[in-house]
Amino acid sequence: MPRPIRSRAAYTRALRQVEKLMSRPHLPRAESEMVDLLATLIEQYESIEHPTPRAQPPEVLEHLIEARGMTRAQLARATGIPRSVVTNVLARRRAISKANAVKLAKYFGVSLALFIEGR
Repeated sequence: MPRPIRSRAAYTRALRQVEKLMSRPHLPRAESEMVDLLATLIEQYESIEHPTPRAQPPEVLEHLIEARGMTRAQLARATGIPRSVVTNVLARRRAISKANAVKLAKYFGVSLALFIEGR
């Protein structure tokens, strides 16, 4: 019976069980639901034991620019944000204004919260 994962040993057992189930070519519905449940429990344990560090807005912006393979100038043209502002944000000389955060979130199709300090 699945139960909350509270130890490294229980975490390891859950991972093994998921691997075993996923190695089968076809899973019946009940086993497929078991995989979903175990994956949720594993994710919950990992979020507590190994939390993901929160990225700062300039780091998020830098990542999104790199992921799109674009330049700062291209971003500036696409969003209407002056290139000097983009450069200063990435250099951490200025924060992202709320108005620019809205433009960036809309352009990249991501949550506005990613560009707001202290979220």
